[in-house]
Amino acid sequence: MKSVFERIKNSLKLTRDCLRQFLKSENIEELEAAMLEADIGVKATDYLIEKVKGHTNKIEVLKQEITNLLKLPEAMPRSASSTKPEIILVVGVNGSGKTTTVGKLAYHLKKQGKEVLIAASDTYRDAAASQLKIWADRAKVEIVTSERGQDAAAVAFDTIKRAYAKVVDTVLVDTAGRLHTRKDLMEEVKKIKRTITKLKPEAPDDIWLVLDATVGQNGIAQTKLFHQELSLTGIIVTKIDGTAKGGVLIPITRELNLPIKYLGVGEGIDDLEEFSAEAFAEGLVQD
Repeated sequence: MKSVFERIKNSLKLTRDCLRQFLKSENIEELEAAMLEADIGVKATDYLIEKVKGHTNKIEVLKQEITNLLKLPEAMPRSASSTKPEIILVVGVNGSGKTTTVGKLAYHLKKQGKEVLIAASDTYRDAAASQLKIWADRAKVEIVTSERGQDAAAVAFDTIKRAYAKVVDTVLVDTAGRLHTRKDLMEEVKKIKRTITKLKPEAPDDIWLVLDATVGQNGIAQTKLFHQELSLTGIIVTKIDGTAKGGVLIPITRELNLPIKYLGVGEGIDDLEEFSAEAFAEGLVQD
């Protein structure tokens, strides 16, 4: 089994290749252009360029500075007496890999010894529930399925009621993909959120946005609008292995003060890694 560092590093190959030829160059302008091409963003690029000027070992300086940029203050730990189940609402735009990510996340939590229940609250897309059930079966976790057109909030409600009856550790609520500009669809996910609070007033415990890394800087606008509407608590970045724009995680983290929780590093059920700022920084700049 590859280590977390190796898996994250391997997933960043395309982005690293974008930067690699310029990291040892004396031409700062070329390095700056490469960093912008990798979607590190103007503010973060300006900051990092100032840090490496005059240093002979740019790679080590960049690795440390990128690690620092990606690290956010630790969130307050939840009370050990907080009521189970932990409820995680998963949102994202169409095509971001959200449903697949819910399946991978269920598998990851199951490996940690947690009892997981999935709510198939994507009731817009044809075959969404059946696709999610395939992932749930692979992960060996239970799922409350739904029919197309069914009330998505009602599915979440029924799932959480079942979770209380079965003493489940974590409920993952999959939702329909929605464009961040569609107010009507945002209202639906807000309804799901309100419905969850009827059973657990402090829930959802987390609201995670699944973000496709291949959209680059457009991901910042997506994240901002979802955050404004739903008060996100974290981000899961998918398809990081299929883009040279992996640097976009830096401006997203810094501008929105939101932690990256997981990285999707491949298509398999175990291709989801807990985010490590150190591993990401090393994977970005070091062979």
